[in-house]
Order: sequence, then C-alpha cells, then structure tokens
Amino acid sequence: MKIMKKKILILKGGSSSERDVSLSTGVSCSNALSKLGYDVKSIDTKYDYIEDLIKFKPDVVFNALHGRHGEDGTIQGLLETMKIPYTHSGVLASSVAMDKNLAKIFFKDAGIPVIDHLVLNRGFSTREIPFPLPYVIKPVNGGSSVGVTIFRNQDDWLLNKNFANDNKKYLVEPYIPGRELTVATMGKKSLTVTDILSEEWYDYEAKYKIGASKHIVPASIPENIKKLCMHYALIAHEKLGCRGVTRTDFRWNEKLGTKGLFVLELNTQPGMTPTSLVPEQANYVGMTFEELCEWLVKDASYDKM
Repeated sequence: MKIMKKKILILKGGSSSERDVSLSTGVSCSNALSKLGYDVKSIDTKYDYIEDLIKFKPDVVFNALHGRHGEDGTIQGLLETMKIPYTHSGVLASSVAMDKNLAKIFFKDAGIPVIDHLVLNRGFSTREIPFPLPYVIKPVNGGSSVGVTIFRNQDDWLLNKNFANDNKKYLVEPYIPGRELTVATMGKKSLTVTDILSEEWYDYEAKYKIGASKHIVPASIPENIKKLCMHYALIAHEKLGCRGVTRTDFRWNEKLGTKGLFVLELNTQPGMTPTSLVPEQANYVGMTFEELCEWLVKDASYDKM
C-alpha cells in the first residue's frame, strides 16, 4: 500500500520590496519538496489566493514569503485563524522580529549586545541624530537590506535629500567597522558561523547576485567569538519565541575583541535561494537542502491553545 505524503502549499511572491527574493525561495523549496514526493502547490500571494488556499486543503503551508505581510505576523495570523500548520515562527515572534526597534529592546533585555540606536519619524532633521558620522539608517520594518543606507559624510545627504520625507520610520545607529557574521538556528540548536565577505557591505545585490559576495563556512574567527555568536543567536531565537529556522546577523569589530561583537537583527524568514546562507550552514552540518525543507515541514505548527 502506497503511503500518501502530505499536501504542501507554498506561499511565495507577495507585494513587498522582497518579492523577487521570495519567488526564488518559493521555487527552490517547491522543487526540493516535490523531489521528496510531496504533493506541492505554489501560490503567489500578490493576487487573490484565499480561495485557492481553501480549495487545496493543505496539510502544511510552507511560508516562503519575505517582507511585509509575509514575515510580520500578518499571514501567520490568517493561518492561525484557519488552523493550518505553517513553517517558521508564529504571530508574536514574527511581528517583534520584523520591528527592528522592538527586537533590539528584547535583545538588550536578554543581555545580548546591541548597537545604540534611535528611531526617526517622518520629516526628521539631521539635528535629531546624536551619533557622529558614519552611521547607518534603515527602515524599522524591512529586510534583505532594502532601504539601508550608510552615511559617511554630510555630502551623502545631498544624494538622499528625500530620505526624511517618505512615510517610513527609520532606525539610525552608529556604523560598526569590521566583519559581517551570521548564524542559523534550527529549533534549539545554532548551526555554525558564516563570515560574509563583500566589496562594500552586505547589501541587497551582495545577498542575491551570484558572485557578489563570498561566504566562509565556517568562519575563520577565534573560538570564543564563534561560541558567543552561536550562544547569542540561540538566546535571541528563544527570547523572541521563534520556531523553525531563523538567522541572526552580527557585526564584529575584531580590534575590540568580544566587546566589538553586536547583534544587528534576527530574521524569522531567512532566504532559501541558491545564494542564501541558511542552506549553506545546513549543508555544513550534514543536511541536504531537501532535508532542510522537509525538517521545516515536519516542524510546522500553529497555536492550538
């Protein structure tokens, strides 16, 4: 007797600034799960999708969305209401992690080192920024480094003169020179540390253009820094109440040793593209991409309270 595998619905695309990344993640995960024999259907949430979701009656929703509505608790709330198990973190963890200001407050409360920051509202003045140049300004809610700008001198403001007048809230923090490190956490275990080498900094192009950055797995760093990164990543994952896979990003000024290590943010929906970091770390610990996707499916859940 042939055992039927679960019906998996992959939600991808959407209308956020990270749509293209999500489409790539969706294709990669769909191919992997199909190879394992799952009954897989993909839906682009940019268009009407609720009716198709109901008709397909999935056993599990694989959340391959990135950005607004996909990783901020919105789609998670819908799936909770429908009592459909879904991959990655739940409503609260997703919404907190997406809000960089709130997440940093949680991290600081847990004893995790974070960079000092300030939230800037629409129409802000540079006089409100207490930090000396260079500093980094990024949307409070956003991912994939979209909208992140490094201001190195006052002339940079001439190139970004409309920056303060859009409808977004921004977070500003001092620029930390040094290395970009990241850690994937699966369930209750951090995998390893990746050292990310890019020409300038790990911006959108460096993340998703093949050859634009180099990933050293595992990172060639002192053992105490490696242990701290993996420890902080797990604590951050648990402090926010995450499940599934997350990725925690760090900045390390190696001249300052352990005092130069800071958590930047935690991603509850890390990319699963051909150039993504989590699949590389999973492969390093002996897990294929297909096994990683299947692990996420088996880990899927919803709040049954």
